[in-house]
Amino acid sequence: MTISRREFLRLMGLAGAAGMLPGSVFSAARKPSDLYEIPQFGNVCLMHITDCHAQLNPIYFREPNANIGVGGALGKAPHLVGNNLLKHFGVEPGSIEAHAFSYLNFDQASKQFGKVGGFAHLNSLVKRLRAERGDDNSLLMDGGDTWQGSGTAFWTRGKDMVGACTLLGVDVMTGHWEFTYLDKEVIDNVGEFKGDFVAQNVGITEDALFDYKFADFEGFDEDEGLAFKPYTIKNVGGARVAVIGQAFPYTPIANPQRFIPDWTFGIQDERMQAMVDAVRENEKPDVVVVISHNGMDVDLKMASRVSGIDAIFGGHTHDGMPAPTIVKNKDGKTLVTNAGSNGKFLGVMDLDVRNGKVQDFRYRLVPVFSNLLPADKEMQDYIDNVRAPYKDKLEEKLAVAEETLYRRGNFNGTFDQVICDALRKVEDAQVSLSPGFRWGTSVLPGQAITMDNVMDQTCITYPETYRREMSGADLKLILEDVCDNLFNNDPYYQQGGDMVRVGGLDYVCDPNGSFGKRISNMTLDDGTVVEADKKYTVAGWATVGSKSPGRPIWDVVADYLRDKKTVKIEKLNTPKLVGIKGNPGIAEYTL
Repeated sequence: MTISRREFLRLMGLAGAAGMLPGSVFSAARKPSDLYEIPQFGNVCLMHITDCHAQLNPIYFREPNANIGVGGALGKAPHLVGNNLLKHFGVEPGSIEAHAFSYLNFDQASKQFGKVGGFAHLNSLVKRLRAERGDDNSLLMDGGDTWQGSGTAFWTRGKDMVGACTLLGVDVMTGHWEFTYLDKEVIDNVGEFKGDFVAQNVGITEDALFDYKFADFEGFDEDEGLAFKPYTIKNVGGARVAVIGQAFPYTPIANPQRFIPDWTFGIQDERMQAMVDAVRENEKPDVVVVISHNGMDVDLKMASRVSGIDAIFGGHTHDGMPAPTIVKNKDGKTLVTNAGSNGKFLGVMDLDVRNGKVQDFRYRLVPVFSNLLPADKEMQDYIDNVRAPYKDKLEEKLAVAEETLYRRGNFNGTFDQVICDALRKVEDAQVSLSPGFRWGTSVLPGQAITMDNVMDQTCITYPETYRREMSGADLKLILEDVCDNLFNNDPYYQQGGDMVRVGGLDYVCDPNGSFGKRISNMTLDDGTVVEADKKYTVAGWATVGSKSPGRPIWDVVADYLRDKKTVKIEKLNTPKLVGIKGNPGIAEYTL
């Protein structure tokens, strides 16, 4: 089927009304050569990246086959995977976009279409769209999780990414993993960032406010008790665009508060409503948008409770959604988007803004394929230079993958299993625990697993390992606590990660259960029943409270891989699931 440009624009208009892209647009099966022909529309172009996790070079990244929705989220975006996702958004199976948005046929499609992301290739796309839209008609926003996730980001304390974002021309950003550096490092990086860092929900504790050590920081607001600017106003295409920041609300819970002891976080939707109302009254913007790191489910709930926001550009949960969800609230509607991760996508929202408000929109989540976009020379030179001091270390070949190694999904991925197996082997433990992070790049079969890959999976500022005794009751409590975070029916009680990864341990999980009743039938790999009052040796890493005593996790995994030489997962410790038959958020999983 072919469609004319006029018909294409008409269909996109229907998409704006319906809140999703009609199937006929994607079923036209655009060729890779015209993937980046994005018709200009309106006078304001808002571009969005999020959750890049410091991936400067092109990578492989497998989308999940498990993103289970429960309660009111059942069967709705973003809790759709595989063919269910393609059908919902009208994406042609087997197309280049199907590869971008789903895990389907990942190995073969990766070889066919190549790597994704890379800041040099992303920069070429951004420059192309800016040139097509015209001077001062576009704005580039970054949803955070940009300064963390690679070896070079860790060793430069995020400064490699601050420089890359300057070259990319990021205008506004908010944060999450940015706050896992020391508070002084965060302030220094924000000061070097050439755009605006905004966060309406990051406050200062009362004790710290009395004698605030960053009182000279430009974004500090003593009267409001805010650590950063809550919003910024940008003139785009002749319109006044207000961008309000929403940083990750659970930072001191999900990450060490000891790094940022003087700052408070939270969803703060009452403050958000007051902020939107004040901005509209005092600044008289034509457009109000939120750059958010809530996670998509939280954004959807916030959009239903807070009125006056035209669009939320969301991040944190790494959901690559081909179209916005339209959420109705008491005064109108809000578009909610989420733009994936790892530099794999660029969200492009074109707005027709006239008479002081948004009249219409067009949206496309554009995959960044490095084979189809030239590398911007200035950005590539920067990347090569910033990586040069660490090149030999990063390129060390530790082992060879005999199957695809990946992380993304509600439960153990194969690279997670490598980490868990390494902890058990090196630390001589019965059970291992690894956080349910959603970042981490993929390795294809036959490829070398490099130190770069290991750092992509493990590189945080609290990487220390531990080996200790835990009771069976302690293990169950940990699993129950994380499971409630993942599957609580109320999005405001979710923190957006995935289930803690386990090694040497099997269990049954009921995502629809209540707290304390989701986990059962815990057994060791040999079938031994885990008893509540019995002690077990457990190895793990990334403790949020006090610092653990062991070596960094990347050293443990590297030692394991050097000894292993080839990697094929002997057993994947994924739980047996009950009560979710027919759930469209899971596929190719043994129930």
